[in-house]
Amino acid sequence: MELAFVAAIQHLPASQRAALILREVLGFSAREAAETLETTTASVNSALQRARATVEERLPDQSQQATLRSLDDEELGKVVEGYMDAMERCDVDAVVSMLTEDAAWSMPPMTTWYSGRESIVAFLSEWPLSGRWRWRHVPAQANGQLAVGSYTWDDEEEAYIPFALDVLTLRGTKISDITSFITRAEPPPERLHLAEWPDEPADPRRTAVAFERLGLPERLD
Repeated sequence: MELAFVAAIQHLPASQRAALILREVLGFSAREAAETLETTTASVNSALQRARATVEERLPDQSQQATLRSLDDEELGKVVEGYMDAMERCDVDAVVSMLTEDAAWSMPPMTTWYSGRESIVAFLSEWPLSGRWRWRHVPAQANGQLAVGSYTWDDEEEAYIPFALDVLTLRGTKISDITSFITRAEPPPERLHLAEWPDEPADPRRTAVAFERLGLPERLD
């Protein structure tokens, strides 16, 4: 499921969300969905119709699958390689040059997010690209989108260990959204603690979901 779809269904009531996922994502028949939800097929079909209308209003005009199909392998490779190279060099200007003007950067499970180039510049300069940490990256795919596994150097492990899975949403050849699924233990939300987030221990559950399931290595030497 694309992240845009995942975000859109958060706006649905529970009954509509359940009907949409069972019918559209898992492929249940109306009768099977009704049995699972302990309701009638008429109720399932009604909930599905209303859910579709709400989701369609909130989805972008073009899906990420359509965007990726419109670009050739060389163009997609330039986006991923350029992003990884700029992040590893802590080159804020290079990263920002790849973004749309209204780009957004979020970091689940945090609720904090950054919108617009100016805000993202401040975020990158103060935290991930401040020069305090060393980064390595591995290309991946997740939710039908381009993704990058981000690793930070750990002195005790003497290796780069997983920090976040960055899922990239494209608008043409520009990046419009970066969703970084953090795999470290979540610190208190104060800015001082956030600056030390890469020093937090790995969260095994988050690492399994974001790295192991995608076949990404558990460490880089």
